[in-house]
Amino acid sequence: MNDKGPVTQFMLKHYKHFNAATIIDAAAAYEKQLESGNKMMITLAGAMSTAELGISLAEMIRQDKVQIITCTGANLEEDIMNLVAHSHYKRVPHYRDLTPLQEWELLEQGLNRVTDTCIPEEEAFRRLQGHIYQIWKNAQEQGERYFPHEYMYKMLLSGVLEQYYEIDPKNSWMLAAAQKNLPIIVPGWEDSTMGNIFASYCLKGELKASTMKSGIEYMQQLANYYIENTQEKRIGFFQIGGGIAGDFPICVVPMLYQDMEMTDTPFWSYFCQISDSTTSYGSYSGAVPNEKITWGKLGIETPKFIIESDATIVAPLIFAYLLGW
Repeated sequence: MNDKGPVTQFMLKHYKHFNAATIIDAAAAYEKQLESGNKMMITLAGAMSTAELGISLAEMIRQDKVQIITCTGANLEEDIMNLVAHSHYKRVPHYRDLTPLQEWELLEQGLNRVTDTCIPEEEAFRRLQGHIYQIWKNAQEQGERYFPHEYMYKMLLSGVLEQYYEIDPKNSWMLAAAQKNLPIIVPGWEDSTMGNIFASYCLKGELKASTMKSGIEYMQQLANYYIENTQEKRIGFFQIGGGIAGDFPICVVPMLYQDMEMTDTPFWSYFCQISDSTTSYGSYSGAVPNEKITWGKLGIETPKFIIESDATIVAPLIFAYLLGW
């Protein structure tokens, strides 16, 4: 472990039991996956981009510690919003004490709250809207169709947003992903702010829904990616949070095995979930990994880890371990 930096050295010394020990175990197993030549998918639920996970995730992308990402539409756009409007964000550390009237006052100020952080509507959403609309419109006029993340990549790589940058661009995971053309899967993109804006243009007759590739097409792309990348090696699954960001991509294995009748489809080769959800009736986010065996997603021998903690604390620590920090 001499190649590990001070953050990891601290963890190795102090993280001996319970969730802390699982962090070390999961990180070491993740590292072993990469060393064996396997790929890793990271899934992002919640508001990880607003939590500025990009500070460590962008470096993970640059150092090829993650080969594919699945995220919610919110995480896709909020990293870019933070990139262009960071100084306008407002932190509300006393958010637990806010009254309904105080929440309404934030709305009237154009501040949309995510836990202790308010996203500035005018500077974040509207700053992107004109640029992304033009890219959507141009694609439609040329008879082209792309995925939501591909439109975001076009906007980032065009340089049109550079005039607005308010953080060090090396801390934007979306910019790092665009520069690497990293595969991204975005299930349920329609419920994001940009998805709502796109739908509004469709309702007004300015855009056609078909200009945006769909969730079914994302599943097809993921299926093809999984088939292609498991011919000789395997793919691991590192899940942050739960919900659609995790459930959509993990289902590609039973779909290929059961519905496509490709019975030689291998299970995911690694599974780790960081979640503070407790196991409850019908919960996906709180389901223990072994439940996924019954759905044909994980095998009996698949290394499985569940870390019951705050992902904004845990994920950067695991990434630090992998990056040698």
